[in-house]
Formats: sequence, C-alpha cells, structure tokens
Amino acid sequence: MKLLKILIMISLVTTLIYADKVPNGVKDSIVKIYTVAKVPKYLEPWNVSISRSSGSGSIITGNRILTNAHVVANSTFIEVRRYGKRKRYKAKVLSVSHQADLALLEVEDGSFFESVVPLDFGVLPKIQQKITVYGFPTGGDTLSVTTGVVSRIEHLRYVHSGESFLAIQVDAAINPGNSGGPAFSQGKIVGVVMQQRRHSQNIGYLVPINMIKHFLHDMEDGSYDGFPDIGIVTQKLENPTLKEMYKLDENRTGQLIITKLYNFNASESIEVGDVLTAIDGHKIEDDGTVEFRHHEYTSYKYYLDLHQMGDEITLTIFRDNKEKEVKFKLTHKSDDLLLVKTMRYDTMPTYFICGGYVFSPLTSNLLASTRGSLLSLRSMTRDWPKKDKKDVVVLVKVLATDFNRGDHGLALWAIEKVNGAHFKTFDEFYQKVTNFHGEFLLLEDHEGSQVGIDVKKAKEGREKILKRYYIKADKSIDLIH
Repeated sequence: MKLLKILIMISLVTTLIYADKVPNGVKDSIVKIYTVAKVPKYLEPWNVSISRSSGSGSIITGNRILTNAHVVANSTFIEVRRYGKRKRYKAKVLSVSHQADLALLEVEDGSFFESVVPLDFGVLPKIQQKITVYGFPTGGDTLSVTTGVVSRIEHLRYVHSGESFLAIQVDAAINPGNSGGPAFSQGKIVGVVMQQRRHSQNIGYLVPINMIKHFLHDMEDGSYDGFPDIGIVTQKLENPTLKEMYKLDENRTGQLIITKLYNFNASESIEVGDVLTAIDGHKIEDDGTVEFRHHEYTSYKYYLDLHQMGDEITLTIFRDNKEKEVKFKLTHKSDDLLLVKTMRYDTMPTYFICGGYVFSPLTSNLLASTRGSLLSLRSMTRDWPKKDKKDVVVLVKVLATDFNRGDHGLALWAIEKVNGAHFKTFDEFYQKVTNFHGEFLLLEDHEGSQVGIDVKKAKEGREKILKRYYIKADKSIDLIH
C-alpha cells in the first residue's frame, strides 16, 4: 500500500511538471478545415486534377482563422467546422504567404464566431520547453491533443515554398491533418504545425511565432509583401588557408561573398571577394551562423527575416584590411533574385502551343512534376537572372502530328535561341514565335541542337491538334489577356 501511494505521488508530480498551462476554452477555438482544390498539371499545363483534403486551424483576433498555406493552396472551395460543432461554414482565403506557409481565412457568417475567445500569441519557446499540439489528424474525426517538448530551433527548408526559414522541431506526434493547427506553450500560441520528417519517429516542425507575427504585421496595410532577400551569395570561411588569403585573423569571422546579383540594391557598394562579417551589428561566424540567443545559433538569415520589405538593413563588410558598413533598403524577395522561381500556387501555368510543340517557362513546379533526374534543368535552379537572361524557356512536350514527326519523344528541352536570336524572358520568346512571318522557325538549345517548325503547317493544323488532344485553347489565359 505504501509503495502504491509513492507511485501515485510520483505520477502526480510528473504530471504537474510536464503539464502545459493551456487556458480554458482553447478547444472551442480550434477549427477543422475542409478544402477542395484544383491542382495544375505542369506537364499538361492546360489540365488540372481535383483533390480533397483537410487540415486544422485556430481562431485569432479579428475573427480570422490562422492555418498553413498548403492547407488551402489552389483551393476552389473551403469549409470550416469548430470543435464540438457539426455544422460546416463556408470560408475563403483572406491572405496567404506561400513563403512562410501561413494563411488567414475569414468566414462571412458571423455566427461561426459566437462565444469564441480568440487565442493569444506567445514568444519563441526555449529548448526542452513543453509543447501541446491541437488538430484534426487522420485516423479519426474528433480533436487530437498531443504533447512533447521543443528539441531544436534552427533554419530549415520549408517543403511548401522550398525556401529556408527558422523552424521549431518538436517531438509531439504530428500526422497528416495536423497541418495548420496551433502549438501551445505556457498558455499561448508559439507556432503552427507545418510538416513532419518522413521515416523518423516523432520529428515534427512548427512555423515559429516570430514568422507568424511577421506575416500578420506585413498584412496590417492590407497587402502582403513577403520576406525580403539581400541579393548576395556567400560561402563558409572555415578553411584556415582561405581566411589567410583574405587577411582575416583568428578573431575575425564571416562569410565570403562569391556572387552579387545585378538587380541587388547595394551592388555598387559590395564586391565579390568582400567578407560579410555582421548583419545589423550581429557577428556572423565562419560557418554562416549567428547567435540569436545565448549558446543558440542559426543561419545569419535570422536577422534578415526580422525585417519587412522596405526596411533598411546594415551589412558590415571587410575589404583591404578595413571594415565598412553598407546600408540599403530591402526591396526584393528571393523570387525576384532567382532565374527559376520558387513553387507557385493559386495560379495556372503559363504555356502556348505552336505546331504541336508545347512551350512553358521553367518553374520549380514543373521540375517537381517530373520523375527523371534532369540534371541540366535542375542545375538552373541554382542560377541567378542576368540582364540578358531572366527566364528559362522549355519545350515541355510534343503533341504528335504528321508534320512534327521525329520529335515526338522530345521533352523538357531548354531553348536558347529563336532563329539565331537570344531572348530575355518567356514573354519575349512568345512574341518572337507568334509574330514571326517567315517560312520556318528554328529553335536551338545551348549545345546547338535544333528543332524546326513549318509556320504555315503549324497554323493550318492548330484546330486539328487542339481537337485531337481535347485542349480548349492553344495558350494560357494570361497570354490570351
């Protein structure tokens, strides 16, 4: 009996230690989200598939629902249901950040929010701090509550956007359907469930509270601008020989600038070969990290991500044995500084068809749709635009007909020239092809391989090709407009 009492006491103490203080009424503010989406097929850019999925969300101030962007991406119809209720209400997207995988929903019917207390936001939690996750994962229809601790906080690639931002790693059980649900610590939201690591045990990730607050602050003027980029590429300086070459002593650390983009605001003040030693006065280590809390390090982008578009940032650079500060306004997102744009949502692919040849700009979505390695195309995702090259144009596939015989197996072929002339953008390529009045169009890749199109036959066979392949239009709606 005495042993039983001791065990009960130990159990009670353990519960008190690990129990998270979650305020009453929290469950009433948790929402299940039902989404119907049209998913573009980038290998058949005129076509879509319809999907149905569910996710989670939470009610915050202003009668808004906070969730993940990937829960409502490409949506055509959204419904929401509160915990403890059976009625679904129609909802729509108020704002979305595909970069940060966050979205806000609104419900026109005000009765949805009756007797609801909006949830409050906390601060970035500490390592080993208790976390409670709410949501509606697969395996059932009722609310699921799981607990765990914060195991790691550092920069991570967000699957939805492909960009790297701060993320919270937790060991609480997270499954499909949990996405968008809130994570609580000390009674307040400290993150939104984002993704899990496959083939691992209890490794999940949250969009941290600082990213959420950045998104909400960005939206205060009624429009979303996004997270800025500084327009330089750096490498680590952990090699002692490299540090010696750039005249860095043991006490000076930083990142070597190896590329600066032509449309970078401070391109005239910064040179390739400069060493970036600090960002907003915060020392950058040789491995590219900064200390954002005592003994906690993450990518130096941490201090960049705290800024809004239009803010001024200060970079400290080391050149010719001297340090100097460079200040400039942040006016570009990462997409503005990439040759191949990051993942696109809520829009249809751009394309046009000429003589059965299907052309489209190279996008991350198109690459994600392919199963092959395509090393030459995938390497372009690491390239940056130049004054004379802002888009990559690819021949996606060939719709077989009698006058394009021999090319039926050609696919995902990057085009460099039209009739011997280079082009900067997909729009310029489109204009060159559609406004050409000669007999033959000649397309070339970077190796000089060629594809020829008989212009007259292409025009005469247009309707026949569209009818044969059940295609409504020979170009995307953005080109029609």
